[in-house]
Amino acid sequence: MTLIKSISGIRGTIGGEVSNNLTPLDAVKFAAAYGVWLQNRHKDKNRLKVVIGRDARISGRMISSLVSNTLVGLGIDVVNASLSTTPTVEIAVTLENADGGIIITASHNPKQWNALKLLNEKGEFLNAIEGEKILNLAKVGDFNFAYIDDLGGFIKKTDFIEKHIETVLALDLVDVEAIQKAKFKVVVDGVNSTGGIAIPALLEKLGVETVKLYCDPTGEFPHNPEPLEENLKDIAKLVVTEKANLGIVVDPDVDRLAIVNEDGSMFGEEYTLVACADYVLSKTSGNTVSNLSSSRALRDITLKHKGIYTASAVGEVNVVEEMKKTKAVIGGEGNGGIIYPASHYGRDSLVGVALFLSHLAHSKLSCKELRATYPNYFMSKKKIQLTPEINVDTILKEMSIRYKNEEINTIDGVKIDFENEWVHLRKSNTEPIIRIYTESDSQENADALAKKIMKEIQEITLN
Repeated sequence: MTLIKSISGIRGTIGGEVSNNLTPLDAVKFAAAYGVWLQNRHKDKNRLKVVIGRDARISGRMISSLVSNTLVGLGIDVVNASLSTTPTVEIAVTLENADGGIIITASHNPKQWNALKLLNEKGEFLNAIEGEKILNLAKVGDFNFAYIDDLGGFIKKTDFIEKHIETVLALDLVDVEAIQKAKFKVVVDGVNSTGGIAIPALLEKLGVETVKLYCDPTGEFPHNPEPLEENLKDIAKLVVTEKANLGIVVDPDVDRLAIVNEDGSMFGEEYTLVACADYVLSKTSGNTVSNLSSSRALRDITLKHKGIYTASAVGEVNVVEEMKKTKAVIGGEGNGGIIYPASHYGRDSLVGVALFLSHLAHSKLSCKELRATYPNYFMSKKKIQLTPEINVDTILKEMSIRYKNEEINTIDGVKIDFENEWVHLRKSNTEPIIRIYTESDSQENADALAKKIMKEIQEITLN
């Protein structure tokens, strides 16, 4: 199976061989490395504190227990947020004045996966340099654990989602009154994880009638948990049957948000950020950031509001770094991840829901009508499974040479910009695959470009 060590954390499949999967020994090793890194980072502090939360996946309780007790064994106090969301833990780190945080979640990956997502004292993901230090500590394995009188403490707190919702409702651009007056009816697909707890609780506070679908946090995902159109047939039908205004879909750790229109069609995961940015920029002048694999539509909307758009490398930490540099008022990733600095520097579906519903309420349009107001781009998202004989660097270098006369960006894989379309090739941080994203002026053209590029990659690997 697989163990991936990257900027996105330590991610792997549960069970099997040590160092090739996310086994109990691997969980302990990387938790210890993170704890030692924290101790080195905060040498002036006698006592450190870390917040730990998890999504509802089946292995979460086991991994959380292993990680928590490893930190306690290092003399670090642990605040256990138990069932939570990624953005909730990020906010909890600052609420607790903690020195770091760990979210036990493999995000959109299937149930056999789990991961340790690592946070700093700001509740933000570690950068590549910090992550490399932890990987080196894990490799060396030279850990010095605490003696009996110096063991860390352990406390459980279960009100962080409630506190998170309070911070969302307090945001200036979240118009609770307008949402309540709109009398929205919404279907929520929580993929049987913690979104089934957090999103309905938020909607209740916003005065929205909610129909729950797969909102029981058992960790038994009823469909592939990535919120893509092919996985959302059930909610598409239920939105129509219930005569709802829209559907809301999140991934297992609630940092990705997809919207379903009132007729069961997809708003488009790329357009979640576009719509939220349109609303924020209409109220607050400023700049935006998304990653290289995101739609040109955000650039168009930003220019419409006289702001500056910047593209970053893929990965939340890269988007955040670029947002801080350009003082962006909103940003995120085209997979439905909304980062709104007025709240915090992290992808947050709760913030996304509140901003989207505020925008929808102010627009007086239906979901589908709102989507029709945005530039129409079409994307194709493909992937090639990696095998030992595939050399990703060779593929990327060869593709750069083949298209040297086009606009090339190599800050993250290779992005080739043509006049009316683009393709982005990169090795995934979260799966053993090469991602191939294309965008064009029609679905047919986007698919054709992806097919052409995949054929060329196949030719390179055969040579």
